Amino acid sequence: MQEAKLIRGQRTTAHEIAFTGLFAALIAVGAFIKINIPVQPFPMHFTLQFFFVLLAGYVMGARRGAACVCVYLAVGLAGIPVFAAGGGPAYLIRPTFGFLIGFVAAAWITGKLTALRPGAGMAWRLFAAFWGMMAYYVCGMVYFYGISNFVIHMPISWKLVVINCFLITVAEDFVLCVLAAAVAKRLMPFGECL
Repeated sequence: MQEAKLIRGQRTTAHEIAFTGLFAALIAVGAFIKINIPVQPFPMHFTLQFFFVLLAGYVMGARRGAACVCVYLAVGLAGIPVFAAGGGPAYLIRPTFGFLIGFVAAAWITGKLTALRPGAGMAWRLFAAFWGMMAYYVCGMVYFYGISNFVIHMPISWKLVVINCFLITVAEDFVLCVLAAAVAKRLMPFGECL
């Protein structure tokens, strides 16, 4: 009996490792999948990274979803070029690195809110993704402001940060929230085996 429980526990751990690796890889690949939507008067351009971050939160849950993103960040900071513009520890002083940190918050919040109402419909999943997106933007904008003004000494105002780092890109990311919330319904049962 004890041996059966141990084997079952090891199988769960193997599934967790496999899913963590899978989502870390999908987030890395998502950085290089660029989608252009020629909507007039403002064309939309985005990658699928954020989409996979949200799916990690939905499928893996808060703790495991955030762990997937942490694995992705560790691989990139170790020097493997999985970030959109390369990799390595020097990435830490790029003003946009805060958005990568924001991925951790987005996956955690999306997973946490989803777990509050298991089996909820599209509206709740979209609500969870929306707040994950807001956490992503807060982390990214605060980091962008701090690194720009206090580390690399290229002063920027909060107004410019909000315009350049939020208003210009939030519509595309909201589209990804909608897509992730729709796709999550099919994928979330796979997370139940963890």
